[in-house]
Amino acid sequence: MAKKGRVFVRGLTSETYGLGDFRDQQLAHERVRDDSVVVDDAKLAHSGDSEQSRTWWRIGPGDEDFLTQTIQVHFVELPPESSNHGHGHQNEAAFYILEGKGYEIHDDQRYDWAKDDLVYVHTDSVHRHFNPYDEKALALVVKAKCTWMFMGLIQQGRSGPVRNEERFGPREDWSRIWTPGVLERKKVISPADTTWEDTPLGRVRVMASPEKTDGRIFSIDAFELDIPAGSRSGKYWKMADEVWYVLEGGGYALQWEVEAEIAEKYYARVALEPKRYEIKQGDTLYVPQNHVCQLFAADGTPLRLFNAQNRVFKHLGYDTVHYVEPAPEYSGSEQELAGSHA
Repeated sequence: MAKKGRVFVRGLTSETYGLGDFRDQQLAHERVRDDSVVVDDAKLAHSGDSEQSRTWWRIGPGDEDFLTQTIQVHFVELPPESSNHGHGHQNEAAFYILEGKGYEIHDDQRYDWAKDDLVYVHTDSVHRHFNPYDEKALALVVKAKCTWMFMGLIQQGRSGPVRNEERFGPREDWSRIWTPGVLERKKVISPADTTWEDTPLGRVRVMASPEKTDGRIFSIDAFELDIPAGSRSGKYWKMADEVWYVLEGGGYALQWEVEAEIAEKYYARVALEPKRYEIKQGDTLYVPQNHVCQLFAADGTPLRLFNAQNRVFKHLGYDTVHYVEPAPEYSGSEQELAGSHA
């Protein structure tokens, strides 16, 4: 956890033109985190927390072990018949409901949710979370907040009067500068809104992607992966870093570092030996940028995971996933394999 204040964006520094040493330091950190890891307990003026609710971070830019700032991971827990404080921020967030049910108030509109739903807090949203029921509600929250902060989109806080109000005119409709048609997009994606598909990665349920234009989110891509007992995912190579959360089962992941050989052009050099990471239910697994990865269900039960990544990589030209080998259950064509996205 950060020693002073909250870290929103970390800097990159080097004594030379290259950043090889910086990358080496990042890749040396442990990539599997369980419930014992709390990098921010939300006691530092986090307006989403309250005496009833609980918020805690597992991956954030203020980590002493600095993993990433392209995507953050935290949890929100609402006891029975409780709510948390409302607040607003410019960045989006996606809440995957792990337990229970409840509802949101976003910009004075109600949105109900239940287990296995993905709930979107849209850009520039004033939002508050409620659990009026007699069972606990728990959500895994993923967001690309650092992207907003890096771009200077930092207007956030609790509801209240405008500072120096005498300097400003009357209220205007903020949504005039939003993407056209965004108000008609879905804020809650339930299992009924998605389908399971057989892909080179394995059996996947996509919840958020550039192709799913009915969802009101632009920064996070998310899907579930279901690996049969004793089987494995496809072996894939992608530029974006990502976080896996283990919903059910256990097993391990293999990750191969990819080095850049800068000759007359860029060449990729894949490590001959992978690093192995054991994973179990409730763990998060981090996959750094520019890695090859493969997941294995190895405890005698199916392995079910939730995946999230920052969509900005796709806008930077890295929108293809290369499959070194597909999942054993995949029966698609070589052409489909070559043009895969995730």
